Amino acid sequence: MNQALESVRWTVHDLEVLPQSEGVRYEIIDGELFVTRSPHRKHQQICVKIASLLNAWSEATGLGETIFAPGIIFSDADNVCPDVVWVSKERLALIEDEAGHLTGAPELVIEVLSPGKDNERRDKEAKLKLYSVTGVLEYWIVDRFKQQVEIYRRDRAILTLIFTLYHDDEITSTLLPDFRCSVARFFAV
Repeated sequence: MNQALESVRWTVHDLEVLPQSEGVRYEIIDGELFVTRSPHRKHQQICVKIASLLNAWSEATGLGETIFAPGIIFSDADNVCPDVVWVSKERLALIEDEAGHLTGAPELVIEVLSPGKDNERRDKEAKLKLYSVTGVLEYWIVDRFKQQVEIYRRDRAILTLIFTLYHDDEITSTLLPDFRCSVARFFAV
C-alpha cells in the first residue's frame, strides 16, 4: 500500500463524501477505514434472530431497546456499525443524537463474525479494544461457523473473555435480568 495512504487518518466527515453504494459498509476505528461488503444471508438471519430474541425480552421487561445495525459515533475517528446492540432506556436518553445515531457506548454490543482473517481481526481486536475503552459493559462475538458465542464482560475497565458458549449451552447476562436463551436458537435459521 502507498505509504501516504497508510498515514491517512479517516474521520466521520470523510464518510460523508465516500460513494454510497448498496452492499458496502464503511467503519472507522482509530482513524483506520474499514470497507466491507454486505454480509452473507445467513449472517443477516442470525442477526435478526438475536435481535428478535433480545427485543422480545426488552418488550416484556420494558428495560431498554434492542437496535439492529445502529451507527455508533464515538468520536471523529471512531464510527462503527455493530450488528446488534442493547441499550437501557436511561442510557439511550443520554447517548442518542437528534439524527438517531448513538454517540456513546450501549451496555451490550453483539457482532456476528464474517469469514476471513481481516474480519476476525477487526471484531476480535480492533472493535474489542474500541468497545473496551468507550465503556461497553458486555460484548458478544457470535461465530456462525463454529456455532459458538464468546462473552466478554467489563472487568477493571477492560472487556475480558469470561465464557465461550457452545451450541447446547444457555446464554444469560447480568445486564439482562431473567434473559435465558439456548445458543442453538441463535443458529436456528
